[in-house]
Amino acid sequence: MNTFLPDDSNKPQADVISVSALNQAVSRLLERSFPLTWISGEISNFTRASSGHWYFTLKDDAAQVRAVMFRGRAQYAGFVPREGDKVEVRALVTLYGPRGDYQINVEAIRRAGVGALFEAFLRMKERLGAAGLFDQDRKRAVPLFARTVGVVTSPTGAALRDVLTALKRRAPHVRVVLYPTLVQGQQAPGQIAAAINTASARAECEVLIVCRGGGSIEDLWAFNDEAVAYAVANSNVPVICGIGHETDFTIADFAADLRAATPTAAAELAATPRADWLASLRADANDLRRAMQRALGDAAQTLDGYTRRLLSPTAQIAQQRSKLQAHATALTHANRAPLAYARVSFDKLQSRWSALRPDVRALRMQVEGLQRRAALSIANGHAQKRDALNALAAQLEMLNPQRTLERGYAIVTGQDGAIVRAPSQLHARDSVTVRLAEGSAEIEIADVKPASGGTGGLRSR
Repeated sequence: MNTFLPDDSNKPQADVISVSALNQAVSRLLERSFPLTWISGEISNFTRASSGHWYFTLKDDAAQVRAVMFRGRAQYAGFVPREGDKVEVRALVTLYGPRGDYQINVEAIRRAGVGALFEAFLRMKERLGAAGLFDQDRKRAVPLFARTVGVVTSPTGAALRDVLTALKRRAPHVRVVLYPTLVQGQQAPGQIAAAINTASARAECEVLIVCRGGGSIEDLWAFNDEAVAYAVANSNVPVICGIGHETDFTIADFAADLRAATPTAAAELAATPRADWLASLRADANDLRRAMQRALGDAAQTLDGYTRRLLSPTAQIAQQRSKLQAHATALTHANRAPLAYARVSFDKLQSRWSALRPDVRALRMQVEGLQRRAALSIANGHAQKRDALNALAAQLEMLNPQRTLERGYAIVTGQDGAIVRAPSQLHARDSVTVRLAEGSAEIEIADVKPASGGTGGLRSR
């Protein structure tokens, strides 16, 4: 049995795309379909590359997805996640083209369950900051050589051991006063604020350390209480906060006069090492010794100078008399010399003035001659203008139409006031005005005769 297959050779071929183009299209489709989204899961297979990028798997009980967080975003994470950490990431769903792997690009990361706490932390920080609780101008300097240091912390915590160890190593002479309190739990904020207020009221220490060991944001939440922040800010004793690790920040840190990265660092900031005290004392002693030596040397030299300058009263009077005579002579010369110099200068100036003084009499005669010539020129000009004006007046009088009228002529004007120059401008029964030498007359045209042989006529009635 023969089977015949259809011939598809003549059908148009569909577009063929490469794997790279396919992955790029899928990547764009995923990025458009899934905007930035918060995703919760557990960290697995975490790797921190030498470039600073983070690579890990985010998983839950039923699924997992690969994730990458580039260095520019990872440096603002605030912590380095560890294997098994529960986190929440804000990520963009995409596809890694070279391998065709579906993955998420992480923009931000936080520990799971702390989103609401962190938002509350930010709101409280903004509110207390607006109230001026964190202003730098209200913060006080920590005393350089404190003799008594107060510590507000748990008496059973590791933070107290760290502070005592650091103080014993650096400054064993410093007296430590403990104000015990809970540092975790619902009752902790009230006890912490009360311990700070007690230390402020007693004023038995020069600096106060508020500290506890590291932990999650929930563990450190007692130090994000508003009452604790106000107690720190209103304390009469400068406050150093050393809470948690270097990456941990609390509201108390912002309200404190000085923040330390750890409790040990807070102890180091609160007390100057004994070696520094001794070095400072030795330096002060050396400075004092040198200052006394310089003062004694200066006094000896001054005494020697006074001894050399000491003279008998007679010699002092003679010396002063000689100085007085010298001053009198100098004063006499000083008075005469300026007067002589001024007199010579005055004589020179008077001679120069006499030489440069103009001959006023000759200039006056010259001016009077110019005045006479100007008056004569003006009079001649006026006479010439007057003669020319009279000639123009005579010509104007000759052209005056009134004189023509006096010789028996008349001027005829139409109804529109235009002068009639030809019979064609008139029609029968038109009214015209005839102006004579001694008046005018209104006449009506009875007939208009056209020109004949170069002459024409009008007939009026």
